[in-house]
Amino acid sequence: MSGAEHSSFGPQASSFCFESQTVRIPVVSTGKAGDRKQGAASFGRAAARLAKHVEKALAPSDLSLPQYRVLVLLGDGSAVASALASKLAVSPPSVTAIVDGLVARGLVNRRSDGGDRRRVTHALTDKGRRVLSEADADTNGRLEAIAGHLAPRDRERAIEGLRLWPDAMDSYVAASLKS
Repeated sequence: MSGAEHSSFGPQASSFCFESQTVRIPVVSTGKAGDRKQGAASFGRAAARLAKHVEKALAPSDLSLPQYRVLVLLGDGSAVASALASKLAVSPPSVTAIVDGLVARGLVNRRSDGGDRRRVTHALTDKGRRVLSEADADTNGRLEAIAGHLAPRDRERAIEGLRLWPDAMDSYVAASLKS
């Protein structure tokens, strides 16, 4: 089915085939409330499917998606549990449980802050950096393979759209903390 054919989403649905499944993502363009509602549902569903593909890509590294998310954040520098929890939008006890598993595997270490021994920072170990690098390569490879099923122009737009989401999420979290 081409993007121009009619579907349950209307005449402006974009579709592509992956793993023998046709995926349709509506183009929200009329401004009607029903279109916005349908568009929001499709974004959530697309994000959920994308997350599942990331989970599958992480299998060789034996990482869960939450563990990968922590490693990605620590790849940018050390952090305390409360900062990780805030950036991940989870509770501090949840982060502690995830980090405990990463520490047990030798991927993350904990250090007491020299200025405040009650403050514990988390950082990637050399092994953690290697595992993160491998997981990034596996994840990028899978997502590139999926994107390869799009027309070149659509692929560029999809990739650019994904690049915008981290900034939007960081801004959203920052605004949420202020209110």
